[in-house]
Amino acid sequence: MTRQDRSITASPADQGALKARFAPLFERIREGATRRERERILPYEEIRWLKESGFTALRVPVEYGGSGASLEQFFDLLIDLAAADTNIVQALRGHFALVEDRLVAPRAVGEVWLKRFGQGEIAGNAWSEVGKVKLGDTVTRVTPEGDAYRVDGEKYYSTGTIFADWIDTYAVRSDNGASVVAILKAEQPGIARVDDWAGFGQKLTGTGTTTFEGARLEPEGLVPFETRFRYQTAFYQLVLDAVLSGAALAAVQDVAEKVAQRKRGFSHGSGTVVRKDPQVLQVVGRARAFAFAARAATIEAARAADRAYETSQGDDKAADDAANIAAELASAEAQVAAAELALRATSDLFGALSASATDSALALDRYWRNARTAANHNPLIYKERILGDHAVNSTEPVYVWQIGAVES
Repeated sequence: MTRQDRSITASPADQGALKARFAPLFERIREGATRRERERILPYEEIRWLKESGFTALRVPVEYGGSGASLEQFFDLLIDLAAADTNIVQALRGHFALVEDRLVAPRAVGEVWLKRFGQGEIAGNAWSEVGKVKLGDTVTRVTPEGDAYRVDGEKYYSTGTIFADWIDTYAVRSDNGASVVAILKAEQPGIARVDDWAGFGQKLTGTGTTTFEGARLEPEGLVPFETRFRYQTAFYQLVLDAVLSGAALAAVQDVAEKVAQRKRGFSHGSGTVVRKDPQVLQVVGRARAFAFAARAATIEAARAADRAYETSQGDDKAADDAANIAAELASAEAQVAAAELALRATSDLFGALSASATDSALALDRYWRNARTAANHNPLIYKERILGDHAVNSTEPVYVWQIGAVES
């Protein structure tokens, strides 16, 4: 089997041209971010802009209507978008993961989806189950029905599904117990999507409950789970690393603009205008360095993911194993670094503006809340242990893991 038969390869894109192409759109999105946050306005319109612009097809090969961007290029641009609105990046997390999976898949099964994504269609994510579901169990079922299948179950943390054309969900077949991924049309009678996410951050991601009651699944949307792209956990984490980096960058930009405009000062300060106060400038400068480092760590981890993609296209299993280990570890390293740096930056910056910074109309707290929420995904304490275990004992990291109820 040739490489061309196995998968669909991306073509190199010009990063300068891509950044110039999307920068005006990102600025347009940034301009409305504070109002959306204050008034809880879900970003339907902004996601439509991204679909129409081709941003949601960045990784799709040019031949199918995309840009053919590398993962390094993709995550560089994703951080730019996160600096405009972190919510939108996380809302598209499941979509970009499914694009990646179909990009890695053999051409015969991948191209039907890449054509759709190249035309601007997007997917949402609905994998997690909550409540009394035991660790390792999955309640959602896929059942053969006529010439297709039906899906029944309930998912939470269904990030992005409320905006999506398709839903990517994890289930078990009722006939043979096999673990599968089901990709369903979102707009159909058997699916209900509710925005009931109650977290204090990332409020506009469309995360919430998705219920399947006899939802129709076409055969082309049934994918064996064991064929899922190997570096998916690293990829999912990298999107959150981009969120953390973007939150820090956005906070620095916002506070710097407000410091530059500030007229009031303190008698026991430097005795000059605030924008020239050395201590205030130090606060902003240090946070800027934190944001820079968070971004750099994420981009470096994206390079490791690029290598995992490249080895997925070949036949060298040893090279692929090594690349996937490196990608998983790099995404965790970036997570630990970006979380620490973003949380410090988004908190410390308040020292540059004093009490007026807490005015709810400014919504400056959203940067910390959003960073804190993103950092709480995929718990840091376990990632730090995994990194240490690999450093000391050469223990291979875990690629696939689950959450569920554990008996005491």
